[in-house]
Amino acid sequence: MATDDELNLLVIVVDVNPLWWGKQALEQSEFTLSKCIDAVMVMGNSHLFMSRNNRLAVIASHIQESRFLYPGKYGDVLGDAGNGLIESNCSGSKDGKYELLTVANEVIMEEVKDLMTKKETIGQQTETLLAGTLAKALCYIHRINKEMKAGQEMKSKILVIKAAEDSALQYMNFMNVIFAAQKQNVLIDACVLDSESGLLQQACDITGGIYLKVPQMTS
Repeated sequence: MATDDELNLLVIVVDVNPLWWGKQALEQSEFTLSKCIDAVMVMGNSHLFMSRNNRLAVIASHIQESRFLYPGKYGDVLGDAGNGLIESNCSGSKDGKYELLTVANEVIMEEVKDLMTKKETIGQQTETLLAGTLAKALCYIHRINKEMKAGQEMKSKILVIKAAEDSALQYMNFMNVIFAAQKQNVLIDACVLDSESGLLQQACDITGGIYLKVPQMTS
């Protein structure tokens, strides 16, 4: 049972492979990257609303780099101590959202646009750097864990939103990351948008997380 001082950190990893999302755009799919990011932000906001001790990080997994969407280059705009979300004055915010969450959402969207417009596909690299992104997520979790007060506890979870197919070349690195997550007691959940992912199925099984293959993206 969670204590009042226990932190709950959710790290959302989003597959932003430009080739996969570009294919969806060419096929005029109703489910676009923009809608995916919107859904991620709704979930992230809900996580933060549930407790003042909840924390959030969002990382984009590209074919050339992994980038923190939030906290990003502007830092943690939601502040330090659970962010005072419940006490925030929501007057003047958009769509009834709290002002600080609106700022965080705008930061995420700005980072996604910057990543997708400035990066060009180089050479034959077409696979999402998922193993490296998960390693970055674990490093962030470890850093936050080290910054906690003496006696304070933290529960951590990584949610992977997977779009492109698995990369066989990343298998060894991926498995190393999974076992590192297991050692740190970090759960890995997966939401797979397209082809089944054997790698993420193993990650969820080993760490005790939940694996979900979305039956219909438009829903």
